[in-house]
Amino acid sequence: MRTRTDDSDCQRHYKEFKIMSNETVDSKKKSASEAFVNSFGGYPIGYGVGIVVLPLSMGWIQEDPYMANIAITGVYSTVSFVRSYFLRRMFEKYGIDDNFLRLGIKFARGIIEKVK
Repeated sequence: MRTRTDDSDCQRHYKEFKIMSNETVDSKKKSASEAFVNSFGGYPIGYGVGIVVLPLSMGWIQEDPYMANIAITGVYSTVSFVRSYFLRRMFEKYGIDDNFLRLGIKFARGIIEKVK
């Protein structure tokens, strides 16, 4: 025989399951959006780093190509880590429902407000 407590437990578990399944869908959308921004945002940042780092290391590349390669790779890896960390923090700050377009609009509005 089912009691009132059993019914409320079933309803509570069902609600928890629905919340978890919605979080999974939102999390996948957020992850895809974040990966898109990270991938396509990495190109201009890497291009800019290359413009700065490669001319500075030209003499070093000719003298010691092995160590120059390690140093240049370290610079690119560090910039990539900082970019990924920064984007992750931005996505966490603005919530699960924000995609990269909303994030860009909020960022631009924030800059415009600070300039005024």
